[in-house]
Amino acid sequence: MLNVQIALFDGFDLLDAIAPYEVFCAAGMFADGAVQAELVAAEGARTVTSGVGGVRMEATAKLDPSRPGIILVPGASGELLGDGLEAIPAILARAAGTELIALMEQAIGNPAITVATVCGGSLLLAMGGLVEGRPAVTHHMGMEVLGATGARPIQARVVDDGDFVSGGGVTSGLDVAIHLVERELGPSVALAVEQLFEFERRGTAWKSGGMTPKASGAAEAAAASEVQVREGLPVAVARNGGGGSAFDGEWEATIATPVGKMNVLFRIETALGVVRGTAAQGDEFSELIDPVLTGGTLRWSQRITKPMRLNLTFEARVDGDHMTGTAKAGVLPASKLSGRRVK
Repeated sequence: MLNVQIALFDGFDLLDAIAPYEVFCAAGMFADGAVQAELVAAEGARTVTSGVGGVRMEATAKLDPSRPGIILVPGASGELLGDGLEAIPAILARAAGTELIALMEQAIGNPAITVATVCGGSLLLAMGGLVEGRPAVTHHMGMEVLGATGARPIQARVVDDGDFVSGGGVTSGLDVAIHLVERELGPSVALAVEQLFEFERRGTAWKSGGMTPKASGAAEAAAASEVQVREGLPVAVARNGGGGSAFDGEWEATIATPVGKMNVLFRIETALGVVRGTAAQGDEFSELIDPVLTGGTLRWSQRITKPMRLNLTFEARVDGDHMTGTAKAGVLPASKLSGRRVK
């Protein structure tokens, strides 16, 4: 018996969840009941409300990360633009703050489970730090953000990384589910489902292995620059021309994000024209990555883990003892940065 759990959360996208559910139910019909699909929630049996439209659906059981089979996580449905509470990033962040992430961490650690995602489902897991270093795909509007979480974005309709399978945009739920049906039950059952739905899968399911395509000239140049950086060559040296800078000191800063305010303590110093610094968020410390000071603007990258795991790009200016600027991850709306010098 192939057990399939589809994990619902408030604000989930209907098609992300229902399309795979129908595929697995049809596969069970063609496979003489060898598939059982169920809608579940991290909190247990309850009514779960979808995103846009607010459709109420019943999760019939609690998500069980010990049950062998497949667990599929859909994405969210909400506002595409802005940073309001109903924007997709805010919905995903709220879901990442529930018990769902802890249960999915157990599931990923269970060799008897394949974790699958559709659309923003991979972003949801990535926000919880569960996809770091792994190849994955999400909706095309979220690929930059996916990369900012530390995942390896792959431009493919379906990305199969063994025990983790992800799909692209909303309709990729059909492709992900049929791909898994073929993988688990064979091509004949998968073909029967395709014929029933009058649907043919799109694109190639990416898998690690095989020959690597020859890079284009532009890609080769970019790769060469990366090698130079790793070898310490002066491709982008963080210098401001000598002496100290207006940014030197300790700064108590606040970053206003769609999912709440982040308090950070920055320590910045300039020595021999080179800007260095650290950031403390609670009991976590990290170095400022590639700080560059030009024209009164300091730019750097920063790895954060709260309220979610992201690589943020900062731009800041100072006026006396006051710092203002922005923090941004991919195509997410820029968050306001404000701070004051305390030392």
